[in-house]
Amino acid sequence: MPFYIRKSVSAGPFRFNLSKSGIGVSAGIKGLRIGTGPRGHYIHAGRGGLYYRSSISGRSKTNHKNNPSSIGPSSPKIQTYTEQSVEMVRISSRDVMEMEDARFAEILSELNAKQNSTSMRAVLGWSSGALAVLATIVGGGTGLIIGMILFGAAFFFGNWLDSFKRTSVLMYELEDEARLAYEALTSSFDTLMACIGKWHVDAGGTVRDIHAWKRNAGAGHILDKRPTTFDYSLPRVVASNITPPAIQSGKETLYFLPDFLLVVERDKVGAVAYDSLSIRAQESHFIEEGTVPSDTKIIAHTWKHPNKSGGPDRRFANNFQIPVCLYESIYLTSSNGLNELLQVSRNGVTAPFARAIAALATANGSRSQSQDLPTLT
Repeated sequence: MPFYIRKSVSAGPFRFNLSKSGIGVSAGIKGLRIGTGPRGHYIHAGRGGLYYRSSISGRSKTNHKNNPSSIGPSSPKIQTYTEQSVEMVRISSRDVMEMEDARFAEILSELNAKQNSTSMRAVLGWSSGALAVLATIVGGGTGLIIGMILFGAAFFFGNWLDSFKRTSVLMYELEDEARLAYEALTSSFDTLMACIGKWHVDAGGTVRDIHAWKRNAGAGHILDKRPTTFDYSLPRVVASNITPPAIQSGKETLYFLPDFLLVVERDKVGAVAYDSLSIRAQESHFIEEGTVPSDTKIIAHTWKHPNKSGGPDRRFANNFQIPVCLYESIYLTSSNGLNELLQVSRNGVTAPFARAIAALATANGSRSQSQDLPTLT
């Protein structure tokens, strides 16, 4: 997806415009007060670090360079379960509300408030729906028509109110170094997104006995994973002049904004600074019993039920060879609780993404971290 920065963003009847002096806002309806609209946040990224300013009050100005996170190191609680005699270790993040950072506290607070605010579309929709049912009972066909018109109007009006009452606007201005770093991130993400197979790993475990080893085609580790999506999108409560890369990672959705990683789970919003993000990408040999993605490199074959020497166990009539695929894994963790493992079907595509995140952290005046893949024992 070609990267570009829009100069204006609409939220309902309000339009936010980016200029050299920051952002301005105008209302498309005569007499509508600017203060009734969503708050706009101007984010400037460059050599001086990250600079924030709000469009409505005009008084909230914050300049962040290498300020450390307010959250200390925090390891997700280890959860295990047993599957086919193998102890599986869950790979899951801590509660999203624990993913805080003082540098983004104001934006996070607002996003969480918007995420948990009452939806006028739901309120007016349910209310008008009840009235439509009552009108149908009382007035028959005529009442049904009136009720449907009322329901449609209420639903549309509620949706219009939500478009600015439940929305925060993030307007980005990136200096050359930050822009090039973010372009590199989106370019490497495009390569990941083009992979035929993309998975989120929920759990993994080490095979410790010969019987489990034979049942799992001679695998030393087994994974519990499921397909996931990589795309470009924004959370429901955000309007922005940039559409970021997004990964559905289990219960959470990860949005790679220019200034930080936004983590959303239902009605909860958290943030991970790129200098607090540990990332590791490496090859993964996977015994693929399902359909092999067309872009995958097959490096070997094994037997469904191998013997101790690796050949076929003749005691099993339905014994066949299974391809060993060269996949790649990318592991994302943070000091404030992020813990996610992803896998893609192509080789050589995850390292550029990891390097791009490190470069973006540097461009924002900070430094990212690296970490080994989890030991699933």
